[in-house]
Amino acid sequence: MRLIEHTIGASLIALATGVVMAGTAQAEGDGLDLAGETVEWIIPFSETGGSARWANFYAPLLKEALPGNPTVVVTFMPGAGSTRGANHFQGLEYEDGTTIFGSSGSTQFPYLLNDPRVRYEYGDWNVVLASGTGGVVYLPADLAGTLESDGIEAIAEENFIYGSQGATRLDLVPLLAWELLGLNVEPVFGIEGRGDGRLMFERGEANIDYQTSSSFLSGVTPLVEAGTAVPWFTFGSLDADGNIVRDPTFPDLPTFTEVCEAAPSCETSGTAYDAWMAFFTAGFPAQKMVFLPAGAPQEAIDTYSAAFKAITEREDFEEISLTQLGVYPQMTGAAAKAALASATVVPDEARTFVIDWLADRYGVVLQ
Repeated sequence: MRLIEHTIGASLIALATGVVMAGTAQAEGDGLDLAGETVEWIIPFSETGGSARWANFYAPLLKEALPGNPTVVVTFMPGAGSTRGANHFQGLEYEDGTTIFGSSGSTQFPYLLNDPRVRYEYGDWNVVLASGTGGVVYLPADLAGTLESDGIEAIAEENFIYGSQGATRLDLVPLLAWELLGLNVEPVFGIEGRGDGRLMFERGEANIDYQTSSSFLSGVTPLVEAGTAVPWFTFGSLDADGNIVRDPTFPDLPTFTEVCEAAPSCETSGTAYDAWMAFFTAGFPAQKMVFLPAGAPQEAIDTYSAAFKAITEREDFEEISLTQLGVYPQMTGAAAKAALASATVVPDEARTFVIDWLADRYGVVLQ
């Protein structure tokens, strides 16, 4: 495994991140003046996962970019797979621009599946940043060795344990992928963030795991270097035509689609794979987003959008973000709105399949 090289062409980086390097340090324009204020950035997960790393990466940069250089504090509000924090944010009305919210695919999926615990409506919120990401599946060294030497059939009888936030969260994507591959994976539901799943793996309580790219880069890479974890595959990325291609941050790893094509029991066509593809598309290309609450005036939206745009236009953004976020689009303005639209819609056929699968496989009934 290797990270994409720093020497990748400037034009490709501009395409991948959706920015043009300009070196702007602070958002321009009149907008809000947040001098002396404290901005609370609510993250509906624990402090151990990829969303925490994403927010903690951006927070000090956002302080520099916002007018008045306010203090930016990341507040963690885990519970019910992120619906607790999202429901809390839904109940807030815009006041002075000092409260923002960071969502994840694990917040989007309950919304897409009509989970009865959802009390939030994405259409009420105002998106100011959308961040794409990827996901990496990894195994303990002994199982990875068996897989490499004897193929996927050799681990088909293994009883896998996986720490999961819940079957209706972003974990739906790996759980469905593993089922398509014919693996026997038993999830232990109830963890508060993907970082807690990594900790289960480290303690030997789980023997298969996945992390989003930011969490893999910072939390799992040390395990890989120590020889206790071996990356298996990524979920991939989408090209301009919507096809799965190799993840640019992990180009040496096969995609799930490649692994599926090579596995005797897996097919890259049909209802199940199409459902996996639909939810992967909804959950990863715009996997993390930042919102202002309902009622935010255009002035506030423009101020935050300009601040995040200024961050991604920093001359050093490629360098400082590579090992924290990987190489994925960081979108503001119209691009962020388009990403939000694609992340909050799935075909009815895919939704119906997943709802039935959740009921049959895990006894999760969504009414």
